[in-house]
Amino acid sequence: MKVFAEKLKDNNLKLRRNNISTLQVNMGKLCNQACSHCHVEAGPKRTEIMDIRVISKILTLLKKKNQINTVDITGGAPELNANFKYFITELKKRDFHIIDRCNLTVLHEKGQENTAEFLAKNRVEIVASLPCYTMENVDKQRGRGVFDKSISSLKKLNKLGYGKGNKFLKLNLVYNPLEDFLAPDQQKLEVEYKEFLKTNFQICFDRLFSLNNMPIKRFNHFLKRNNKYHSYMDLLYNNFNPAAASNIMCKGMVSISWDGSIHDCDFNQMLDIPLKDKKMNIFHINSFGEISDNISTDYHCYGCTAGSGSSCKGSLI
Repeated sequence: MKVFAEKLKDNNLKLRRNNISTLQVNMGKLCNQACSHCHVEAGPKRTEIMDIRVISKILTLLKKKNQINTVDITGGAPELNANFKYFITELKKRDFHIIDRCNLTVLHEKGQENTAEFLAKNRVEIVASLPCYTMENVDKQRGRGVFDKSISSLKKLNKLGYGKGNKFLKLNLVYNPLEDFLAPDQQKLEVEYKEFLKTNFQICFDRLFSLNNMPIKRFNHFLKRNNKYHSYMDLLYNNFNPAAASNIMCKGMVSISWDGSIHDCDFNQMLDIPLKDKKMNIFHINSFGEISDNISTDYHCYGCTAGSGSSCKGSLI
């Protein structure tokens, strides 16, 4: 198997960052769930949490002239960070488009009783995890009782106006495969999701994002434990799609870790792969414009370019 950079070269593709339009911020690895596919290895016992010092530095950097218009907040369960609402309030003052990557069940946790209302008040786009529309598959991947809690949260979000075509209250769902196969056609699967959830639960949402499982952390452990790692990597490699590679998400974003370290994407962050030119932290820079256009790659990048491609906003083609 060729290294990813060579595969790009074979297809006359150059991978360089354009203007950074999206800043993805991982607020920590603490989560109320411990999903079997999680590339963060998040869970209830994780102690890595972004503190106010890092958040303040991010806000200071965002005050300076740049082309960032979207702040994509993730985790873990970012809502469990004590400074989550403060961060969103400050971002809203600066008129950023804000995305919250929500696992849905966190809205049932103690202290989160008014989080859904807070998100709606601040017009935060919600990207919610629902890896299947059946209870059996969701609970198998994410834990017993997760499906029922997720449905309850989706109904609550619908009552607040989410998922009903309001451009200020977008509700998007995320699908990822249960095991070692590629994500199916996103548009066709979205139709199935909408029909099933509407018919059985009277739930509406805007879009479905279909993602490939990345061969890192917990899913990597699953693959190796079941002697499927090499076959899955072959699947990704053999389904490399130049069209998807041309639209890869790291070309327009950077990812900030809970400790302020800067990475090309959330996946590189979890593998502790630094920026290509040098290891960098937000406390080492005076503006996001100092970040190099060069992008670090490795074998896991085949996960983003296989089939229809995979990104934080679903398929790439």
